[in-house]
Amino acid sequence: MAVPKKRTSKNKSRSRKANWKKKANSASQKAISIGKSILSGNNTSFIYTHDT
Repeated sequence: MAVPKKRTSKNKSRSRKANWKKKANSASQKAISIGKSILSGNNTSFIYTHDT
């Protein structure tokens, strides 16, 4: 017989959401940094070929 699961506490759900937002913020900062280095021409840590 199906039994409903226990409710997740607010603290646990907020903690998970904060962790998810922290990871997303880190990834976005890295993407912005790479984009800026490509635009400025100071890219030394990776190979980027510019197709014209």
